[in-house]
Parts: sequence; structure tokens; C-alpha cells
Amino acid sequence: MSAGPVNVAHDEANHDHDLHSHGDTHGHGSRKSYLIGFALSVVLTAIPFWLVMAGPLSAGVTAMAIMAFAFVQIVVHMIYFLHMDTKSEGGWTMMALVFTAVLVVITLSGSIWVMYHLNTNMMPAEAMSEMR
Repeated sequence: MSAGPVNVAHDEANHDHDLHSHGDTHGHGSRKSYLIGFALSVVLTAIPFWLVMAGPLSAGVTAMAIMAFAFVQIVVHMIYFLHMDTKSEGGWTMMALVFTAVLVVITLSGSIWVMYHLNTNMMPAEAMSEMR
């Protein structure tokens, strides 16, 4: 039986896969970097958990601390697990991240602004019944 076009195409596809193996242009983390990222993630989760459970700070300060730890944890995940930096993909991944962050900020701030003004401008039910 001769090697038909399907077998030849399959062999060529396997060779092309070897030439362009996964991660040729992307840096993958070492075991050390993954362990550092994991340790930082555990610490950045444990501290806010302790702040809530022990209650050493007021509720407002605790909420701000949790948000700060959450932001730092997002950065840790992007660096140690997603391997995002200014060099990967010629800087396009960072550009996409900035664009996404701007859209999220616009959406959240617009939503909060609308909800605040709806609450401020809505007439209470008692005032509505007095008008009738």
C-alpha cells in the first residue's frame, strides 16, 4: 500500500508542529517563579482573611485593605502565572490590558454615577402619596 496524500499531509503537519512548538515566542515560567507566585498568592489571600476574621481594623479600613491586596494579587497573577510584561507579543498584550482597564473604569464609574443620581433624583414613596 502506498503512502497516499492523507498520510503525507499528516506527516507534514507533524513536522510543522515540531518546527513551531508551543512557546517558541512566549517565555514560560520556571518552577521557582511559579512557587514564588503561589506563595505570594497565598500570603495575599491569608492577610485579608485574617483582617476580616480577627477584626483589628474598622470596617472601612478593612475594605480598603482588602481592595489593595486584591489589586496586588491581580498584578502577581499577571506577572507570575500569565507571564505578562511589556516585551511579550511586542507589547500588544500590555496595550490590550490597558485598553481593557480603561473600558472597565469607564463602565464602572458610569454605572456608579447613574445609580447615585437615580437614588438622589428619585422621589420617595411617601412624597408620591402626598401629591395625590
